[in-house]
Amino acid sequence: MTIDSTNEPMRLKVSHTTRYIFPSEVNFGLQQVRKTPKETDQQTIHGWTTTIQGGQSQLSFTDYHNNHVELVSFEKGTTELVLTSAGEVQIADSYGVVGRHRGPAPLWLYRQSTDLTKIGQGVKALARQVEGATELERMHNLSALVLQAVGYDKSVKAVDRNVEQILEDGNGVCQDHTHLFLACARDMGLPARYVSGYLMLDTQTTQEAMHAWAEAYVDGLGWVGFDVSNAISPDARYVRVATGLDYSQAAPVTGMRIGGEGEALAVEIEVVQQ
Repeated sequence: MTIDSTNEPMRLKVSHTTRYIFPSEVNFGLQQVRKTPKETDQQTIHGWTTTIQGGQSQLSFTDYHNNHVELVSFEKGTTELVLTSAGEVQIADSYGVVGRHRGPAPLWLYRQSTDLTKIGQGVKALARQVEGATELERMHNLSALVLQAVGYDKSVKAVDRNVEQILEDGNGVCQDHTHLFLACARDMGLPARYVSGYLMLDTQTTQEAMHAWAEAYVDGLGWVGFDVSNAISPDARYVRVATGLDYSQAAPVTGMRIGGEGEALAVEIEVVQQ
């Protein structure tokens, strides 16, 4: 994935469709949908909507990571569920700086490891290589070291590898880079969190998955973003959607169901500049 940096503010039009097709009828199911971007000092949302086929919205709420979550139930007997979220987002470039921490989750929570980001000997060894006179410089250098240790390989499909497995394999995608960055930053004593969102690419408008990057809390600046896979800090082409301790807390769709085993999944995302 290659992109060129820009400092200009942007207004992006985003459409994100997730389609499930089930070989048998679903008797019951609930899905948590996290596709609505966050309102921040750098990001303003215009006319964002979610449409549902094969189910209905039961309620919406803000979780403890300040993510907008919609709870969607399946219609009884459905064999297809289609979730489409779309709207426009105005984004100002802040050189990756998101700023102060906003609750309700306390800042110390983001120093905690998860199953996917559990700190082992490989993480500790990589973190010890990080140099720099300031926290910000060390985080930029960490980002470069992670990309050096784990090459970008879009053919990697495993979503459940922990960071020690990722280091051992030596390849991965944006999710893997992000998890490894989080583990190292936390081992170095900094709060760090996973970000899922949309990214406008230079060479294509349609994509098959959301993008992922990391944010670390740096004294004097607050939260700062690091896109390890593209070796830059997020700019005006990045739409922040959901955050969490790892992918599982920021995934676009999670949930459970009874029936409909062995579904087929198709995702189509379009991001264009207005």
